[in-house]
Amino acid sequence: MHFIVIIALVGVLAALAAAGFFMVRNKQGTRNMARALTVRIGVSVALFLFILLSWKMGWIEPSGLPVQQR
Repeated sequence: MHFIVIIALVGVLAALAAAGFFMVRNKQGTRNMARALTVRIGVSVALFLFILLSWKMGWIEPSGLPVQQR
């Protein structure tokens, strides 16, 4: 499970780096930066939905932060 989340986060960072590269290069008439940002948003939304589905199916459980009782 952790492996899938790590791969998705690396994909998000790679798409963000590609968008930055295309922004710096900036050739007239290309839509590469917009396409890379669209991929980043799609992967982020898919990751969120996967985590939500995993929680609903019982594959993962929220651990929360430890609360100290006083």
